[in-house]
Amino acid sequence: MHLDDLCSYLDGSPSPWHAVASTRTRLVDFEMLDELDEWTDVPARGYVVRDGAVIAWSIPESAIVSTGFRIAGAHTDSPCLRVKPRPDAESVGWKQLGVEVYGGILNNTWLDRDLAIAGRVVTSDGRSVDVAVDRPIARVPQLAVHLDRGVNDEGLVLDRQMHLTPVWGLGIARPGEFAEWLADEAGIDEQIAWWDLCLHDVQPAAVLGADSSMLASARLDNQLSCWAATVAIAAAQPSEHIAMIVLNDHEEVGSASSTGAHGPFLETVLERLVAARGGSRSDLHRALSTSACVSADNAHAIHPNYVERHEPGHSPIVNAGPAIKVNASQRYATSATSAALFQDACETAGVPWQVFVSRNNMPCGSTIGPVTATRLGIDTVDVGVPQLSMHSARELCGVDDPLHLAAALGAFLR
Repeated sequence: MHLDDLCSYLDGSPSPWHAVASTRTRLVDFEMLDELDEWTDVPARGYVVRDGAVIAWSIPESAIVSTGFRIAGAHTDSPCLRVKPRPDAESVGWKQLGVEVYGGILNNTWLDRDLAIAGRVVTSDGRSVDVAVDRPIARVPQLAVHLDRGVNDEGLVLDRQMHLTPVWGLGIARPGEFAEWLADEAGIDEQIAWWDLCLHDVQPAAVLGADSSMLASARLDNQLSCWAATVAIAAAQPSEHIAMIVLNDHEEVGSASSTGAHGPFLETVLERLVAARGGSRSDLHRALSTSACVSADNAHAIHPNYVERHEPGHSPIVNAGPAIKVNASQRYATSATSAALFQDACETAGVPWQVFVSRNNMPCGSTIGPVTATRLGIDTVDVGVPQLSMHSARELCGVDDPLHLAAALGAFLR
């Protein structure tokens, strides 16, 4: 049942705003607060939304003003193609959509896929509306092999400006045509003033393999972790700490935004939760000194066709549990104490765990972990479900590991 729910979460979250909506539907006994309101009577189980980010918490009855936090963090955004503000274009009889690359996509994986459109629009009267056109609308066609004879031996090189522009119709494009079409498709009567729109593969999440051991889907990085954190907080009954999840936006482009980990969203919510219960800023600092964070973001599983790209002895395999991610240069925030804490959570939950370290001659990516640790000064561990095809339009992991991660995060939050 949990795996079916994960697939439903992935299919229902084609954009960060939809990921927030998918999270909200699973927080059934949590009360939503508005940032505009005075937080004088904070519910024990509540959440707050800011655009494509959401923070939820569960406060035990025994909590005092200096009670520490156990935080599970992830991010709602994924690499993709985003629609430009003035997208209407044409070339030799093809209507095309102007798009901008968001994050570090694998360029070639966006070729020859049936693409739908999802995100949010802002209407002329100021309303923000989530929209999703789930049927195939656009496609980035690859050049035929007959016109690129060396492609299979010399490699495919794509210019992001010239070669990743999708087609979405035939004929002569006119300014404003896409906006009119989108308003009609979304059933919006007002004029659309602006948008944040993602293209995404229409193929749903699927279990595959002769032994049904693998899961393929778009946006496993990192909506899988968002789902696991949501499942964990929904089931959490904390006793010694305040359990919390933070699902930030914009991690794939550096986290520098009002909803990203570099922004003040989490810090502001933590401060307001302490103040609402009568605590001071000193109480907040005392609470942070006993807090801990798990930054959950997928890890690189060892690739059967590229074994030499992985560090011997630190190469996770699928369905063998979440990986603790270590980097001496602090691209990951893991310390000895935070790693031991997550290891204990895994063992408490009865799930296996692994370790990931990159090769010395191959730099690794980063996560919200170092950012959160730096902003708040709390011990943080970076972990992730091992996967293949990271940043592809369609990624691959094992069917057991998402459940392992959800169970480990549940034990950590408890």
